[in-house]
Amino acid sequence: MKLNERSLAFYATCDSPADNAGFLYKRGERHTAYHRRWFVLKGNMLFYFEERDSREPVGVIVLEGCNVELCDSAEGFAFAIRFGGSKSRTYVLAAESQAAMESWVKSLSRASFDYMRLVVRELEKQLQEMRLGPAGGCGGSRELPGPWKPRPSGLEQSRERLPALPAILPKENGCAVWNNVLGADRPPGSSGCGGHDEEGTPRPPPLPPRRRVSNGEAGAAVAESPSTFCRLHEQYSREVARLRQDWQQRRRGPRP
Repeated sequence: MKLNERSLAFYATCDSPADNAGFLYKRGERHTAYHRRWFVLKGNMLFYFEERDSREPVGVIVLEGCNVELCDSAEGFAFAIRFGGSKSRTYVLAAESQAAMESWVKSLSRASFDYMRLVVRELEKQLQEMRLGPAGGCGGSRELPGPWKPRPSGLEQSRERLPALPAILPKENGCAVWNNVLGADRPPGSSGCGGHDEEGTPRPPPLPPRRRVSNGEAGAAVAESPSTFCRLHEQYSREVARLRQDWQQRRRGPRP
C-alpha cells in the first residue's frame, strides 16, 4: 500500500478512535531542548502535532522493529523509542507524570504488528490445547480438533452410569424385587452386600429372602395368629399390672 502526506494527514485527523493521545515532551534531533507536542497513537503509527487543534501532523513514527524503554534524562518521566541499526534514530520523549509515562510505554510496546502476531499465536496455541483436551498433551488422541464441548459434571456422569429402570418392576410373591432389576447381570458368586460395583456405581442393599409357604401352612398361620396374639397380650398385661402394684407399694412406704 502506498502512503503519501495527504493520506497520512487524513488518517491522523479523521474520527477513527485513537489508542492513546496526550501531550508529551519531545527532544529535538539536533538540539537537546524539549518541545511540548500533542501525540496521537493509531495502530502502529505515532503522530505528533504542534498543538492539539493542528490540522496536519508535524511528523509520524512507524512503530515497527523498535523497543520502548525507560532512559535517564534531565527531563523527568522520560522514555526512549530505539530502532535497530547503527544509523537509526532514537526518539526521546517525556511525560508529565508517572501514570502518563506508564500508560504511554504500555501502549507503544503493544502497537507493533510483531506484538500482535505473538498474541495471535499464543491465543491459537491455547485454543488448540482446549480443543485437544488432556489427552492431546500425553500422546493420546490424535484426532483433528472439533467444536469445543463442555465436560459433563459429576452429577451428569453418575446419571450416565446408572442403568435404566424398567417401567414395571418384576414381582415376587406380590412384592416388587429390586435385586432382579439391578442385580440380574451380577455373577452368582458375587457378594450380595450393598456398595459399589467395578465402575463405581452404588448398588442398593439386597432384600431379605422371602419364605415360600404352601396353602395349608398359610391357612394354619392365619388361624393361629389371633390366639397367639391374645396369649401374648394377657401375659404382658399381667406383668405390667404386677410391676405397677409393686411401684405403688414402694411409693406409699412400709406399713406401720
